[in-house]
Amino acid sequence: MGKIVLAVDDSASIRAMVAEVVRSGGYEVIEAVDGIDALAKAQEHDVALVLTDQNMPRLDGFGLVSTLRALPKYEKIPILVLTTEVDPAMKARGKAVGATGWLTKPFDARVLLDVIGKFVR
Repeated sequence: MGKIVLAVDDSASIRAMVAEVVRSGGYEVIEAVDGIDALAKAQEHDVALVLTDQNMPRLDGFGLVSTLRALPKYEKIPILVLTTEVDPAMKARGKAVGATGWLTKPFDARVLLDVIGKFVR
């Protein structure tokens, strides 16, 4: 079984695109529709990396990152934010709550796989 990437996005089409790209890199993908769904799935599986959107209902990316970081299992797991947000203040806040990296949409499939590959061996 491959390394598991948790892909979190409230947009079904974006989630499907991300999942397809990540699977093409040889990873297993678990999809979540928002931060609340992601928290449940993160605790059910041994996730190697979390890839989350920022703007989502119920629990946004910042809330998800900070909640995951409070769990011993996720203290060191890479968490990447994949979002349309480009504001430096948003990026700084993401880093402050524990995000490992920040990628913007639309994304390049090769770049996404390269970045994931840097964190998941």
